Amino acid sequence: MSEIAPLISRAEFSACVLHEDADLLVVNKPPWLVCHPSKQGPWSSLAGAAREYLGQDTIHLISRLDRETSGVVVIARNPRMAAILQKAQMAGQCRKSYIAILTGELSASTDVDAALGPDPDSPVAVIQKTGQGEGFQSAQTRFEPLAAANGFTLSRVIPVTGRKHQIRAHARHIGHWLVGDKLYGPDPLLYLEFVEHGLTEKMAEILLLSRQALHAQSICFDIPVKPIGPFRAPLARDLKLFVLENMGARVTKLLQDLC
Repeated sequence: MSEIAPLISRAEFSACVLHEDADLLVVNKPPWLVCHPSKQGPWSSLAGAAREYLGQDTIHLISRLDRETSGVVVIARNPRMAAILQKAQMAGQCRKSYIAILTGELSASTDVDAALGPDPDSPVAVIQKTGQGEGFQSAQTRFEPLAAANGFTLSRVIPVTGRKHQIRAHARHIGHWLVGDKLYGPDPLLYLEFVEHGLTEKMAEILLLSRQALHAQSICFDIPVKPIGPFRAPLARDLKLFVLENMGARVTKLLQDLC
């Protein structure tokens, strides 16, 4: 699948499968593939491709990722398993970790406890901001730098809560927005430009990467009777190449551990 193509082939989807059994399908979602069904046919979304791959009319997306975010997604194949995993999430029995490339060099682990809610002053309606008041929900995120060099940080990110755009909004809150982030990066107007014109040369120079540098690395359900997972997704190739090209050879061993 090309970097911004909306379709995935059966062979490409099969290569993304991390785990499969009678109850679960776990997939390493490529960047640019939407999770929810689209009007462009079954192979234009993760949900549609999963149904075609499994030969099932109904599947249940337990975890979801933004279009540009890559990484692990868990799909339940039947209502029983869907109910178990959804209940575990509601009970706080689901642990997730992400890998992000941040702008700037984060020197120490940082815990962010900042509520998120809509930003009525933003030119983009979906943007969330930190603050207090009606419509805001508590949100906590932990950023753990794995390596920092040449103005970038490769960070593990642990979302304690699961709010909309939480990692990206909290990264901006601490002044270390994600490389390639059109919404929460240096200028949200870049997102509107991207929607209208695609990735322009100007945007490429500012953002450094065509998509937000965020990858869902692992997920585990701490169900008391029988824990499920952890399931781990190797770091996406484009993020690995960015780190190698921009942070130096000393991170090579670290990248091997993430792949």
